[in-house]
Amino acid sequence: MPVDDRDLQASVPPAALGEFSPLVRCTSYNPERESWASDSSDSVTSSGSDSDSHLYKVMLLGEHGVGKTSLARIFGGVEDCPDVEEAGNTYNRSIIVDGEEASLIVFDIWEQDDGQWLQNHCMKMGDAYIIVYSVTDKVSFEKASELRIQLRRARQTEDIPIILVGNKSDLVRSREVSVDEGRACAVVFDCKFIETSAALHHNVKDLFEGIVRQIRLRKDSKEDNARRMANAKRRESISKKAKRFLGRIVAKNNKKA
Repeated sequence: MPVDDRDLQASVPPAALGEFSPLVRCTSYNPERESWASDSSDSVTSSGSDSDSHLYKVMLLGEHGVGKTSLARIFGGVEDCPDVEEAGNTYNRSIIVDGEEASLIVFDIWEQDDGQWLQNHCMKMGDAYIIVYSVTDKVSFEKASELRIQLRRARQTEDIPIILVGNKSDLVRSREVSVDEGRACAVVFDCKFIETSAALHHNVKDLFEGIVRQIRLRKDSKEDNARRMANAKRRESISKKAKRFLGRIVAKNNKKA
């Protein structure tokens, strides 16, 4: 649950906080809640990291009301906790992706300050960015494109992982932005794309696993990434063999019946 600044300073490395300590509050993941573990690659990305001690800073960007906080709270495992309703929380959690642990600190602080100071710093301090728009709001989609341009200007010489997220995909009748439009935008701005539904928890797990994979692809050596990709293919092969085996058993049982 939220802690005061002293607890935050003690639990999060200073490099992760920098000048944000007066503004953020931290929610740590409770290991008794659901476990996110992945053994294979998802539709967003591929590959992995070489150290379970890495703490990756992920910034959530987007217009008000698109669901940034809902996605962050699901990631942090606190979506049902009334004590964490206010914006500006920071969520710290370790997850297993492709068999290896990674620690993420997700900053949901984009709208915490009315001035430009905080937003300018958000553009410069993330290891990765999740730009969120609502598929029911065309204006938020256009704003997401503007944010991608701002990021390019702020990090011109860096290859920063970015995932464009179309949230609220469950609201089919209210949709204003098609899946094809979202994909096309991601291609133009050279970033990954996924649609989510925070209300249904749809693709939220895939989203955060995907951002870990994107960070690892850029930060880790080619050898490490090649090793992880080979391991992922091996696990996938074993999984397929197991499914075929079970399929044969089911078929035999159906014939007997």
